[in-house]
Amino acid sequence: MSQTAQEPGTVPASRMEMGSGSISLFRAGAGDPVLFLHAAGGAGEWNPFHQRLSERFDLIAPDHPGFGLSDDLPEVGTVDDLVYHYLDVLDRLELDRVDLVGASFGGWVAAALAVHSPERFRKIVLMAPVGLRVPEAPVADLFILTPPQLVRALFSDPAMVEAVLGVQPGVDDILRSYRDMGALARYGWRPFLNDPKLERRLRRVSAPTRVVAAEHDAIVPRLHCERYAAGIPGAQLVVVPDCGHALYGERPDAVAATVIDFLTD
Repeated sequence: MSQTAQEPGTVPASRMEMGSGSISLFRAGAGDPVLFLHAAGGAGEWNPFHQRLSERFDLIAPDHPGFGLSDDLPEVGTVDDLVYHYLDVLDRLELDRVDLVGASFGGWVAAALAVHSPERFRKIVLMAPVGLRVPEAPVADLFILTPPQLVRALFSDPAMVEAVLGVQPGVDDILRSYRDMGALARYGWRPFLNDPKLERRLRRVSAPTRVVAAEHDAIVPRLHCERYAAGIPGAQLVVVPDCGHALYGERPDAVAATVIDFLTD
């Protein structure tokens, strides 16, 4: 894996050759290995949540193919393909068993991984995951929201909303956002951000699991988290107060604490 320069003060990203191209990943810390799968946003960024986890664990945080700094990898075009992709990543890293943490879209991928290969995961945390078909409580259509509408849907704290909206994005930021949304559509356009078979397969998950919901989630209704917690044997449901869907972006300390508490218990 080769190193890629990052902004000063951040953890440098590495490149890993995978299939027809390469992916970008952050790796930092020591201790038990934790694989973190990011949401639709936040690829290519080392943020305070990552930092908190890396202070306790060997944190591995890749960009999904097509997101952030990873190549598109045209052979990886569905969530099912992502499952095999990440099993290959773990094999390349020579990691037989890891803790698994996934947020939103990454939570769906994490759940699919745990259904497919439950023996590879010691503990699992799913944060505001999509992936289930819940017609009575549909996930917000991210593709029709304007950028200001999306920010207001992601964050609960009005001050944070205003702070984010007050930052003028550069051309590179806009292009990255469009690329990430294109990748999300590639994996989850039809059916929209769900696998109708996933819920009945959750019984295969054998690792202790914590499902983390945001108190004020305008993107993924609470019912999705409740259904995940009900479908995975013995799963816990934890609600982070005063928080929107952007859990680890809005309240990194509180969300990191609930993840660390569970993984180290």
